[in-house]
Amino acid sequence: MEFNDTRTPLTLLRTRRSGKARDLVAPGPDPAQLRTMLEIAARTPDHGKLAPWRFVVVPQAARDGFAAALVDAYRADRPGAGRLEVEAIDQFARQSPALVVVLHAPKVESHIPRWEQELSAGAATMNLLHAAHALGFVGNWLTGWAAFSDRVRDRFGAAPERIAGFVFIGTPAKPLEERPRPDLDAIVSDWRRGATDGI
Repeated sequence: MEFNDTRTPLTLLRTRRSGKARDLVAPGPDPAQLRTMLEIAARTPDHGKLAPWRFVVVPQAARDGFAAALVDAYRADRPGAGRLEVEAIDQFARQSPALVVVLHAPKVESHIPRWEQELSAGAATMNLLHAAHALGFVGNWLTGWAAFSDRVRDRFGAAPERIAGFVFIGTPAKPLEERPRPDLDAIVSDWRRGATDGI
């Protein structure tokens, strides 16, 4: 499948940014485009070739069921939830044309440290966002309550798996605004022996 964006790879990397999931509308990726995104997402650093992550696509036809599952889990976790809270959970489930749930699926029997496996899951999620951008779409990686709820996780898998995030993908309904980026001088430095460790 050919990318529909003719910009250079560096320009793609420099211009990728998230859009708000609630502002992502049709068209979304078709099945072939989404498969391409997932193939690219899986090309990520993975010490030990463990693939400690997996992807669950929630198609539009399943959004009613997904919303009901989230609402049920929310009410079970928070019995005193009010109407507005429940409506927000329902709306969360219905955002954007495409939704991919990324799960961190650690291989606990491996000698590879769990932290490295978690980082690989995060890198796979980032690759998914880059792939969406390269194909002309916008993505939004969200977590929130649902990502940390065992009841929600159990709808997709079981412990020790965890939800790394919900990746919503579509076309922005309005132009994206650039967000502030960190000052490189504040986050980049040269290591010098004895500078901070007393060596």
